[in-house]
Amino acid sequence: MPQKIRVGVVGTSWWTDLMYLPALQSHPQAEVAALCGRNRGPAEELAAKYNIPKVFTEYQEMIQHGDLDALVIGTPDDLHYEIAMQALDAGLHLLCDKPLALTLEQAQAMYEKARASRVNHMVLFTYRWMPFFQYVHDLIEQGVIGRLYHCEFQYLAGYGRTEKYQWRFDQKRANGILGDIGVHMIDMAHWLVGDIERVNAQLGVFVSRQGAKGGVIAPANDSAMLLVKFANGAQGIIQASGVTHLADRDSVQAIRLYGEAGSLEITRTFSGPEAGAVIQLARSHEKQFQVIEVPEVYWEKVSRSEPFAVFTKQSVGCRLFIDDILENRLPSTPNFYDGYKAQQVVEAALEAHQTGQSINIENPA
Repeated sequence: MPQKIRVGVVGTSWWTDLMYLPALQSHPQAEVAALCGRNRGPAEELAAKYNIPKVFTEYQEMIQHGDLDALVIGTPDDLHYEIAMQALDAGLHLLCDKPLALTLEQAQAMYEKARASRVNHMVLFTYRWMPFFQYVHDLIEQGVIGRLYHCEFQYLAGYGRTEKYQWRFDQKRANGILGDIGVHMIDMAHWLVGDIERVNAQLGVFVSRQGAKGGVIAPANDSAMLLVKFANGAQGIIQASGVTHLADRDSVQAIRLYGEAGSLEITRTFSGPEAGAVIQLARSHEKQFQVIEVPEVYWEKVSRSEPFAVFTKQSVGCRLFIDDILENRLPSTPNFYDGYKAQQVVEAALEAHQTGQSINIENPA
């Protein structure tokens, strides 16, 4: 294995600037060797900021001539499949932004090809690595709430209230709020509770938006409400909204888990990626909820006031992806399988809304 992993990044959005490039450059054995953007000017400007030597405007050319070991896909959802399949043909390790794909068929093909290619693969479900969610996961694993009865997963935001064109709300390019922030809560539900086996859904479009060039748009949902049943018998609600006026809160995440042995709640209200969260626990014999602190071990190298710094200081996200490649390990979670499982629920929700029926999801025994 080379001393450094040469990585190419496709996509030049604010998220690439905030997440992918700082995280990769913070790893001593990662080298961002090439950057690809549709428009050369912005791509060259971002490349200069991070001292990236090669700039491409066609991802095919970068895959073929970039001399890469791995690729990061940070593009709109409708491009994930075609970029990933070509990168896998070239034998590249692959990190893909969420959601994994636009359709379940695409997600399954990407997962199966990545597994058959024996490369490392990862989906960036960001919140799995935040210290407070890690702690909640471990509390559940320790059995503090026992057998789960029912749960709620909520992610509210307001960035969809504008009539301005956004590709996330264009059916040709994405699956709306369900596929944007809803998929985070779907993955959280899968991670914290388990496989989902039945889905009912109501999806809404509340804002009339312009098309890409001011024309007519096939609108994707900006509000989503899912009623789900888990394979372990638990019931759940998953809610996502992009049209919630939250004033100075920017966005809100809330997870509530109610079980035989107690109740566990986590709420995150923030004005940016570096906000913390409040965790409350009430065991079945207790009369009051108690606020519990995340133990120091989860904050290794990171200030409690800046949890987003885990991505440049701990072996998580992009850095974990690089470590897996260097150490020739099996893909860490969340990988393409987790992306495929989330896509199952997204597609089931779309079908449930369209048909007005419950949709069953097949899970392996």
